[in-house]
Amino acid sequence: MTTTAPLFPLGRVLITAAADAALERRGQSAIAQTVLRRHSLGDWGDLCEEDRQANEDALRMGERLMSVYRFPDGFRLWVITEHDRSYTMVLLPEDY
Repeated sequence: MTTTAPLFPLGRVLITAAADAALERRGQSAIAQTVLRRHSLGDWGDLCEEDRQANEDALRMGERLMSVYRFPDGFRLWVITEHDRSYTMVLLPEDY
């Protein structure tokens, strides 16, 4: 799915302390904004086709949305927007 307008509101954006610290250590604090933008545009990152379809269905049905972004060195960030779109969390897989 390619678009330039967000497909849904992110609500309040939160980042876990561990994700924030990991990005800071990597010198990539700004990457959180990049993945949030991708997520809001329906670029679900590194999900299997089944999970991509689940997100497409969740987008229509007002359910929770999840994206996974994997970087060349193996580092991963998750982005989860709650069903009511009240908030979106950026986190590490181990934060879940």
